[in-house]
Amino acid sequence: MISDELSLGGLFVSSFLAATLLPGGSEAVLFGVLKLNPGLLWPALALATLGNTLGGMSSYLLGRILPERKPTKWLVFVHRYGSPAMLLAWAPLIGDALCVAAGWLRLNAVQVALFMAAGKLVRYLVIAWAAV
Repeated sequence: MISDELSLGGLFVSSFLAATLLPGGSEAVLFGVLKLNPGLLWPALALATLGNTLGGMSSYLLGRILPERKPTKWLVFVHRYGSPAMLLAWAPLIGDALCVAAGWLRLNAVQVALFMAAGKLVRYLVIAWAAV
């Protein structure tokens, strides 16, 4: 049997990588961890949210180093809604682009991280609810 520490560590790594420009999904990992050990609910939610938020912030940092160019539709959307747009950073296909756009626009990193974490936590709560 896999130890709790190894399960949670794998969940953290999976969550981080899933929020970068690399392909992958952490929802199945969270679901599996909670199915095997429902007692890990709160540590699993915390680590999945933290890992996924840090991964999203790595995309934000990539956006900060990009040279300025003509705004795209993602930039217009993020510029219009600001940091609260990061509530959608969890969404497949658009989440990474939103994080990069937030960095490119130099939005406040603390606000971006907080909104990003809130959106990701809600998504993980739904997954956890289905698992336990």
